[in-house]
Amino acid sequence: MTELVAGGNTVLPDGELSLRVPGPFDLSVLVTGDDGRVAGDGDFVFFNQPVAPGAQLRGDTVTVRPARLRPGATRVTVVASPAEPGVALGRLPVPALSVRRADGTLVARFAPPRPARETALLLAEIYRRGDRWKLRALGQGYADGLAGVARDFGVDVVDDGGAPGGGPRGRGAAPGAAGPAAGAAQDGFLGAVNAARLRFGTPPVALDARLIAAAQAHAEAMARRGTLGAVGPDGTSVHDRIAAAGYGCLGIAEHLVSGPRTAAELVEFCLAEEGRGDPFRDHGVVHAGIGRAVRDGSGDLYWTALWAAPFSAAGLARTAAEVVRLTNEHRAAARLAPLAPDAGLTAAAQAHSADMVGRRFYAHTSPEGSEPWDRAAAAGCAFRGIGENIACGQRTAAEVVRGWMDSPGHRANILTPDFTHIGIGYAVGAAAGTYWTQLFGR
Repeated sequence: MTELVAGGNTVLPDGELSLRVPGPFDLSVLVTGDDGRVAGDGDFVFFNQPVAPGAQLRGDTVTVRPARLRPGATRVTVVASPAEPGVALGRLPVPALSVRRADGTLVARFAPPRPARETALLLAEIYRRGDRWKLRALGQGYADGLAGVARDFGVDVVDDGGAPGGGPRGRGAAPGAAGPAAGAAQDGFLGAVNAARLRFGTPPVALDARLIAAAQAHAEAMARRGTLGAVGPDGTSVHDRIAAAGYGCLGIAEHLVSGPRTAAELVEFCLAEEGRGDPFRDHGVVHAGIGRAVRDGSGDLYWTALWAAPFSAAGLARTAAEVVRLTNEHRAAARLAPLAPDAGLTAAAQAHSADMVGRRFYAHTSPEGSEPWDRAAAAGCAFRGIGENIACGQRTAAEVVRGWMDSPGHRANILTPDFTHIGIGYAVGAAAGTYWTQLFGR
């Protein structure tokens, strides 16, 4: 595996390649000739146009088959932009690109320098040299968004009236789940859910086609295996399916159930226990998705219900602020001074949470050996001492702070008198669903 820096390049293996950028981003590619210009709008692969000869976009991954690109194509440029229009990339995790062969072998990885006010980033390009294809890391930012990138490559852009710079045509709804099982799963579900939420005084939710697709895929995987579980035998989690469907989460909850025969019975079952009923009472839940599958032979039904709050930079900031507030409440109870939020610590903590999701590990030490103090220094922090707490699986700020306080080692960090500043990181995905980082400085 090659770890690239901006300007670096590596030879690519023959055959199909998968390029993935996890997180709250839209992934796009532009297919061009040596002149760097598209031959037509069909050379732009993005959320409204996910397929071109030799390239297909699905969620956070684009598959490229260089041998099948249109005649005259010699380059494929990979672009990352915020999923929420108008948000500066500097307010989000670093968009890290990984490139894999068809068998899943990691070929190369590129984590660009952290952008600032840019709203689109040219991450890399696949280009032909002689009879071989190579990958070059770029890291070039654009301040006028995906529309600005598209214009520079010769795409005819119609602004959608949204964020500055607009976007290439309007973003359409994601395709819904197809087939009789998906339709049967939805039948009566939304009405029963919103009737329950009305009783609890919480606003109604809407079905989201991306969550429906992810829920249906996970229900089918459980039915094939004949067991309930958040992670399948191939390592694909329900959260991976949500990311692959293109839904960026700030918060997520799931019900994985076997037994009920109808959607109404499923809702009744979920409401029967206090813990299961939390999504019905949660004001933050905005979208829901439902999937149902029948196991061959037994006829048993397997259900996946998803409850989500969409990602936004403002929502991430509120979540981090709540962790800081609860942390300082515990310090106040111990007669300690409050911790002040620090931008550098926040950037390092957020990058580590996103990295744990993107590379599917859970540790203070990253796969290449960097430690908390290394990450803090790289983010520009000049503190004499650094401490770090991490956690995964907790769904709320209150739950994660309570878990840290119940652990002697984590509690000691929170109640260290000499610490003066704090940064919080939070990312959704991978196997555990949520990954938290609490970084302290003094």
